[in-house]
Amino acid sequence: MTTSDEDLLQSALAAQQRSTANADPDYPLVHLTAPVGRLNDPNGLLVDEDTYHAFFQYTPEHPRRLVYWGHATSNDLLHWTHHAPAIVPDSPYDRNGAYSGGAIILDADELSWVDPAVAHTYVLHYTGNLKDAVTGERDATQNAVVSDDLINFTKLADNPVVRRQPEGYTAHWRDPQVWRDAEGYRMLLGTQRKNETGAALLYRSEDLRHWQLEGELEIPGFSDTIATGYMWECPNLMRLRDEVDGQYYDVLIICPQGMKPGMEGFENVFPCIYLVGHLRGTRLEDTGGRFAEVDRGFEFYAPQVFAHRREQTPDGKALLMAWAGNAGEDEQPSIHSGNWVHTMSMVRELSLRGGKLIQRPLPVLEDVPNQRSTQAESAAWEESATTYDSALEGEAADQALASALNLDQTCAALANSRSWRLRATVNLSQEVLIRIGDENSHVDIILGRNYLEVDRSTSAYPHGGRRRISLSEQVKRSIELIHDRSITELFVDEGELAFTLRSFLPATACGFSVFVKETDAFGNTVLTDVSNQGENAVISSITYMKND
Repeated sequence: MTTSDEDLLQSALAAQQRSTANADPDYPLVHLTAPVGRLNDPNGLLVDEDTYHAFFQYTPEHPRRLVYWGHATSNDLLHWTHHAPAIVPDSPYDRNGAYSGGAIILDADELSWVDPAVAHTYVLHYTGNLKDAVTGERDATQNAVVSDDLINFTKLADNPVVRRQPEGYTAHWRDPQVWRDAEGYRMLLGTQRKNETGAALLYRSEDLRHWQLEGELEIPGFSDTIATGYMWECPNLMRLRDEVDGQYYDVLIICPQGMKPGMEGFENVFPCIYLVGHLRGTRLEDTGGRFAEVDRGFEFYAPQVFAHRREQTPDGKALLMAWAGNAGEDEQPSIHSGNWVHTMSMVRELSLRGGKLIQRPLPVLEDVPNQRSTQAESAAWEESATTYDSALEGEAADQALASALNLDQTCAALANSRSWRLRATVNLSQEVLIRIGDENSHVDIILGRNYLEVDRSTSAYPHGGRRRISLSEQVKRSIELIHDRSITELFVDEGELAFTLRSFLPATACGFSVFVKETDAFGNTVLTDVSNQGENAVISSITYMKND
């Protein structure tokens, strides 16, 4: 490594040391966020014993477009510790950025028969990005980094492990995911064909070092009737068990850039979808061509599942984290107020229910010692609900909703909080409005019997305003709402729908207000407060409940 190469690491560390990002009132308390600069795709996610490791696309000197792999760890998925970047773009094959990839944890027996170059406990695979300084032409390579302690990271001396894309594909091929099966190891890559359509490629290796192309991933029926985009990014494959029939299925998540299926949704810069079937050879069969968006919110992209040690892999479930952001949407208030931009979703547990992907936030915000739930304190909840005249319609009803807002009636449990969790059963004989923020700047979440509407048009977030989603007709729904300063995650019907969004609201706008036409709209309600002490998030020991 040359002196100039070493300066890349030192400049990143210096930027982290100078940073005051976590003093910004919009900096999330319990979501993984860059210590400085720009964060995007999660990379190399893994769980080792009781420690979660999250690597991520990291540009510490944003807007300088030099991408590292950042590295953070957590024991509880609430408090994250940042470390030195794990991968620095200091090699000829990645000098324009260390792009996305994944991780695999090797068992002791595997270390004896994989190639000696990769005989280490942890192996990270990533895409090296190259651009010709004169022509601007792009090149990409697939590379490996090894570690035995997740503190020291070493690039393979003979990187790249896969040097060039196959014939018939452009240099847009990236984001390797590697896993083991009965025959050895497989690698899944997103790519673009030369006719500028998206695809995924499968490679195979017996020793985790030498890779052979198996072929393109075929999905019968998927691209027969719709345009599936010009580039597939961030492919992730997992095996989940369906809660209904008890069977195991292979679930593929991809981000097909440019996909326009002509159906409700698909309103973000780039979509993120999943398909459910069975992987046989290089074919994902039995999908019926059916697909759906993973998350219906404004900001959700490049999700990745966590790798585990083989004996610790959860049976039929998976853990997932995603980037709560979109490409090209970096000009946000936090860049100017704290020199940081973007954050991650909280970690979600994935399962299947009747062929539908179910996402539930891990219960880390409720697994807190000394919580107190009391019926007597339900009065605080009752006082937070504001009713309006059910006879009003149209504009008059909207005006009544607006005039009804009274911050003095914000739920007493959260009167000083900008980070909190609400879990409730909602009775929908009439629509219910939950407002986060104040009268002038807020996020409105409106639930009806057959729809969800989210409106952040009055917030300081510069991208996107209102979105309406059709739901199956129901008179009662479960919701879980996690709001953490400038990120909100909503889960409806026990995780059947997830909606992630960013917003920038006044620092004085705490808690939330509820507007209902009937006072019994909420039941089985649990509130949890997150406060800030110094640089640490502290989960309040007080939880308010209202029983049906």
